[in-house]
Amino acid sequence: DPQQKELATASKRKLRRFIVIDEVVDKLYGSKVREYFEENNVQHKILALPTTEETKSMDLVLNILHEVQSFSLDRRTEPIIAIGGGVCLDIVGLAASLYRRRTPYIRVPTTLLSYVDASVGAKNGVNFLQCKNKLGGYTPPVASFLDRSFLQSIPRRHISNGLGEILKMALMKHKGLLDLLKNHGKYLLDTKFQSCNSFAHHGDAALQTTRIAIETMLEELAPNLWEDDLDRLVDFGHLISPELEMRVLPSLMHGEAVNIDMAFMTYVAHARGLLAAEDKEQILQCMRGLELPVWHSGCSWALIQRALRERLKHSGGQLRMPLPTGLGVADIFNDTSEETLERAYKLWVKD
Repeated sequence: DPQQKELATASKRKLRRFIVIDEVVDKLYGSKVREYFEENNVQHKILALPTTEETKSMDLVLNILHEVQSFSLDRRTEPIIAIGGGVCLDIVGLAASLYRRRTPYIRVPTTLLSYVDASVGAKNGVNFLQCKNKLGGYTPPVASFLDRSFLQSIPRRHISNGLGEILKMALMKHKGLLDLLKNHGKYLLDTKFQSCNSFAHHGDAALQTTRIAIETMLEELAPNLWEDDLDRLVDFGHLISPELEMRVLPSLMHGEAVNIDMAFMTYVAHARGLLAAEDKEQILQCMRGLELPVWHSGCSWALIQRALRERLKHSGGQLRMPLPTGLGVADIFNDTSEETLERAYKLWVKD
């Protein structure tokens, strides 16, 4: 906005920014970030922190808030900037929402998962009493800045991890996105979502895949930003996975746990007669092609029962179970019997 720019540059007060950056990202990109702020004559404080599922707690939020208080931010004109993966964005979002009741913040995702998932929507939060994201709120950022060049430096497993959340949206809402993943999955893994002119026969699969995934996510989230309606297709893969992920930390990444949940629910859909056998096999084949796990020994029948009991508690007494009813189409069901779930589980384990 030219007017805002003019006001900012006309002010006698020096521009100031408080940045929280994941410590791994800081080692890779910290010098460039510092150089950027120095060249633009911005007074800045950069706080590098270990942001992992194990450290995703109120303690880290309070640590950030102590530093914010020392830096003395203007709570309306000086947004906090979060640079990192989904955990970093979640923690900083919660800290910003608590400081002076609402301080603006900006998300800069550096992993594929955070690029297509945590960067979109209003939610933030931390883990509490070994429960995933038990404390949190709904405070959207003032902006999310998306730059796929960050993805060059993340391991292949992290790319696969992010593909789990992209696949979720494809299975629920977009056959075209599913086809992109089936046809270009290995290429996207090999190139780490960089746009390469030398692979013209793939088109710009990276740009298409990320754009469709984000637009599809926004379509689903925007009308229900504060989750007033608990019937949410984006909950696919998130019924069993929170329990599984916290139980086996740190052996599974978020997108991997989500995919294991989706694989089981694909069997549930088949057991209910919603999904043909060939469609079930196509989905599982796509998951394997994206190098995602389709089963984990920690996902016991007892864990599934416990996770679904938790789901009932926090979903208004109904399961609200999103299930694929074909390729790229889905619906939400409340009437899946325990017998059907157990039958699906036995077949899943056997396969």
